[in-house]
Amino acid sequence: MRIDVLTPFPEMFSALDVSIMKRAQKNGVLDLKVVNLRDYTHDNYKTVDDRPFGGGPGMVLKPEPIFEGVEALRGEKTRVILMTPVGQKFDQAAARRLAQEQHLLFICGAYEGTDERVREGLVDEELSIGDYVLTNGSLPAMVVIDAVTRLLPGALGDDQSSHDESFSAGQLEYPHYTRPSEFRGMKVPEVLLSGHHAEIEKWRREQSLRRTKERRPDLLK
Repeated sequence: MRIDVLTPFPEMFSALDVSIMKRAQKNGVLDLKVVNLRDYTHDNYKTVDDRPFGGGPGMVLKPEPIFEGVEALRGEKTRVILMTPVGQKFDQAAARRLAQEQHLLFICGAYEGTDERVREGLVDEELSIGDYVLTNGSLPAMVVIDAVTRLLPGALGDDQSSHDESFSAGQLEYPHYTRPSEFRGMKVPEVLLSGHHAEIEKWRREQSLRRTKERRPDLLK
């Protein structure tokens, strides 16, 4: 998959050069490019924002550099996504859907907002990672990119891992344990030490359902 990110804060994306994300890029699973929005400005100050028409606090991202950036990066198979607090809430189902795309292009909102003409003229989809406001759209874009990359074949050491995680089957994941089998009086459930795979699988399904009922009953609806 190819992913391009258009942001006025490219330095924030160093977080995507570690762990699974780094391996996915090294192994050719992901082609990730972070592009500085200021590269598409034409003034000496590389200005990407301006005061809002009608007054009010804060600054608004200008349309010109965003249009130029998207038009330079977009291809025939590109899906353009704007990260914004007013977007559709991102979830695992959206991650699975986006993982089927060939090319994703993220526009990271910032400041008080993005000129509305960007949404009208460029964007295929608007996403939010939750009902709260962050300084800019770079962190939300990283969240979406990480979630999508994990679903790409070859990104994880074992592709089955992405099928067993929380939300993948509409439920929260079952509890995990590792060595030692007893720690400070807390013991690993006997079934996990039994070697009986059918019983272990049954226990995990039951625990997943119980945890979901207790913590996220809305998922079961």
